[in-house]
Amino acid sequence: MTVLVTGASGMLGRAVAEHLVASGEEVRCLQRRPSSVSGAQDVLGSITDPDAVASAVQDCRAVIHLAAKVSFTGASAEFDRTNIDGTRILLDAAHAAGVTDVVHVSSPSVAHAGSSLVGAPAGRADPAHARGDYARTKAAAELLALGRSTPAFRVAAVRPHIVWGPGDTQLVERVIERARHGRLPLLDGGTALIDTTYVDNAASAIVACLRRMHAAQGRALVVTNGEPRPIAELLGGICRAGGVEPPAWSVPGALARGAGSVIERAWLRLGRTDEPPMTRFLAEQLSTAHWFDQRDTRSVLDWRPSVSVDEGLERLAAYYR
Repeated sequence: MTVLVTGASGMLGRAVAEHLVASGEEVRCLQRRPSSVSGAQDVLGSITDPDAVASAVQDCRAVIHLAAKVSFTGASAEFDRTNIDGTRILLDAAHAAGVTDVVHVSSPSVAHAGSSLVGAPAGRADPAHARGDYARTKAAAELLALGRSTPAFRVAAVRPHIVWGPGDTQLVERVIERARHGRLPLLDGGTALIDTTYVDNAASAIVACLRRMHAAQGRALVVTNGEPRPIAELLGGICRAGGVEPPAWSVPGALARGAGSVIERAWLRLGRTDEPPMTRFLAEQLSTAHWFDQRDTRSVLDWRPSVSVDEGLERLAAYYR
């Protein structure tokens, strides 16, 4: 039987699909453009197209759902359509096709209301208090997915926290590009402790969840490297790996949060589709601590990260060389 991976054209989805192929699984990938995963069957289509989804899940025993609209800006309806409606379409199709296991890939932002998280548990997804349309719709989608979990149709949610690695366009390339042009400030000196997840660790944890559905079903588990670092240290490491100078100037976090709110509204009014230089959500992420207790995750998944932050930065530097 086959494992369907949605969103395999993205960095993490591709890593998950490659991990499954390497372990001997038959893998099918559903996304809007080719995944480039050697050994997997590609199905081109949108998660919001019921016919494409129904075709993709046929003869699958399991689904790993990563496809999502990931952005700091955009129309609310676009996030709703992809992240909530797309998840509902997938769950309905998977259940009808006889799929037994679904790993829903979520985000710790679904339970983050903007304040510091220090050694925090996963917490319950909360669409009403999530920050921004991405977090709000991912929270709603997670609740929808976990609400469908039964002994015959097992669903679990994995929340990888700030995934990065070679080829990352969501975080790494933006950090390097902004630093290169002197547009990457530290907020409050970059002293906030945050944890991140190297891409190979995130992928292996997601696959471990599929293997451990008897223990993970119905639960949401945050996945990180378990190595909280000051954000200035992490940004500096990424910049040096990419061959640019780390940020050396700082602005108050409160000022950045206020400016981010103004910029967000301006971007929406102007109908711009590029990423804004700052949003309130991004300012909160850069100025507040957010790291999580990993003991429950590692126990439930019987998993440990294999790549440290320092080793990940060395791999990133080799990639840019």
